[in-house]
Amino acid sequence: MSKSLSDGKSFYKDEAELLYGNAKSGIIVTLLASTILVFAFDTPEVHTQKLYWWIGILALVVARLMDLYSWKKHSLNVSYNAKNFIHRFIVGAILSSLMWCSYCIYISRYASSTELASTIIVVSAFAGGASTILAANKSLAMGYAAIMLAPFSVALVLSSQEYQFTLGLLGLAFSLVMVMTARKSADFTSHAIRLKNDNAELVNKMEQKVARRTQKIYQLSNLDPLTGLFNRSAFMSHMQEQLDLSAKNSIPLALLFIDLDGFKKINDTLGHQTGDKVLKNTAERLKALQGDQQLLCRWGGDEFLITFMAANEDAALAFANSVIEKVSESYDFENNRLFISATIGIAISPNHTDSADELIQLADTAMYNQKKLSPSSVGLFNSELGQRIVRENQLKVGLSKAIEKQQLRLVYQPIVASKSHQVVAFEALLRWDFAGENIPPDKFIPIAEQYGLIINLGTWVLQQSCIAAAAWQALNNDTRPSVSVNVSVLQLYDENFINIVALALKNAKLTAENLTIEITESIFSNDKIIILKCIKTLQKMGVKVSIDDFGTEYSSLSVIQSLAANTLKIDRSFVNMLDTNGKVIIEAVKHMAVKLDYAVVAEGVETQEQAEQLSALDIEMLQGYFFSKPIELHDVEDYLLNNSPKN
Repeated sequence: MSKSLSDGKSFYKDEAELLYGNAKSGIIVTLLASTILVFAFDTPEVHTQKLYWWIGILALVVARLMDLYSWKKHSLNVSYNAKNFIHRFIVGAILSSLMWCSYCIYISRYASSTELASTIIVVSAFAGGASTILAANKSLAMGYAAIMLAPFSVALVLSSQEYQFTLGLLGLAFSLVMVMTARKSADFTSHAIRLKNDNAELVNKMEQKVARRTQKIYQLSNLDPLTGLFNRSAFMSHMQEQLDLSAKNSIPLALLFIDLDGFKKINDTLGHQTGDKVLKNTAERLKALQGDQQLLCRWGGDEFLITFMAANEDAALAFANSVIEKVSESYDFENNRLFISATIGIAISPNHTDSADELIQLADTAMYNQKKLSPSSVGLFNSELGQRIVRENQLKVGLSKAIEKQQLRLVYQPIVASKSHQVVAFEALLRWDFAGENIPPDKFIPIAEQYGLIINLGTWVLQQSCIAAAAWQALNNDTRPSVSVNVSVLQLYDENFINIVALALKNAKLTAENLTIEITESIFSNDKIIILKCIKTLQKMGVKVSIDDFGTEYSSLSVIQSLAANTLKIDRSFVNMLDTNGKVIIEAVKHMAVKLDYAVVAEGVETQEQAEQLSALDIEMLQGYFFSKPIELHDVEDYLLNNSPKN
């Protein structure tokens, strides 16, 4: 251990504590011994001098007791000057030893043998006691023992009387022994004090290290590393405590679900580093608004949660509006001035639910509903939204068992050649009969995607579609239509999707060229690299790829070019506007498709006039109610056999 660690304030405090801790008994013994020696032995020649000496001892005893009291009072303050008190103690002890030394030398010429023997026993006892009582200070312990006994012993040795000479020799020997003992005892005590303080310093460092690690563990397990707010697990734990308190005291608890508007655009255009700065700044703004009875959490991404104790609907709405106002202030980073806002959903316990998970779900539902109706505003959960959740849960449970209960079926809408109206393909469309109710795809497909059911449903659709298409190839008919299957982005993300397609083709004994995978433009708003890699692998297998609803969402010419799709399907909205600007758009798409060697399908053809106009624009394929509504599988063969091309 370094010397600086042991020679600091702690060392002096320990030394002072040892010296003063033993002082009271030593001081009292000094007073008693001096009183006995002065008044028990009658020495007329020096009676007056002995009395004056005793008064001096008494005054010194009082002074040392007052010093002891002062030390006890100041030692309660951790920053008191221990070194100063040590010096005061040394002065008191040395004065005491000097007074005893002068007393012994002076009375040695007048005292009787009994008094001399008694006196040398007393001072020897003091000298012996110094080796332990004063061991905290080496110089004091050795000096006190020497002063108490050595001068008196020398005086006796120099005496002409034999018994005094003998006592003096014994006293000198004992003085030497006591000085050596005091030295060893002081060295031991000093080492013990240093070791104690070194160990205390080590323990303190270990405690600090443990405290830092404990704090780090707390941060890792409870705090979001980016914003420093509660993470999900910590928030849920504290929120449950608030809900328990809310139920116990019958006071409401509002939960605000905050979703930032415009954050994704900042992330996509300026990068995640700028996005992180926005999130940190948003967290600081929310902290500034946070009250004593509120919990704040970064739920994930650009979502934040706030609980508000004792908040009714009006208070919660007012606070939520203040949050939107604060979040909507400009974000200034370097030379960029950015603007975002927030949409907030509110649910209140116990009005809506007393479950933490459900309260978050309800507030989330209110937020998403409000974002659809009026972004950058506040929405309060209500019974209508509650019914929607119940309905959604029913559909989720039902959809998970739909394949097992054989509630799903595929219907097929023909895609025809625009010139001959001959069937070239069928688009497979999924239908769900749930407890006698026909649930449209735009209702149950989002639920399947949200709750992780789309992979199983999509696999079933691929398998059934390939089996149907393989059967069409075996018909005694000149028509050999292929099949088009709509695929979700989540299926393309599935690392096993390529194997699923390959197995469906293999089991159905269908060639890959007779299968077309239809994807929507919205797919390209996701991770393009993964999606393009999957699509190119499908194309290498021989599977064709069609972009559905082209021109309505996230079209990118660079993506379209990289994709090298086989077909573009023009959305029905442009077909419906053929008499206005829809025709111009369709002509532009056709011109681009020719350059990229794509075929074009026009959807939503409902009249003969539309069919003729599209044919005149050299659109290769048409699809719509003018040719046929989606038909059941068992009617496809009859349709192929009985429906000759329209002229």
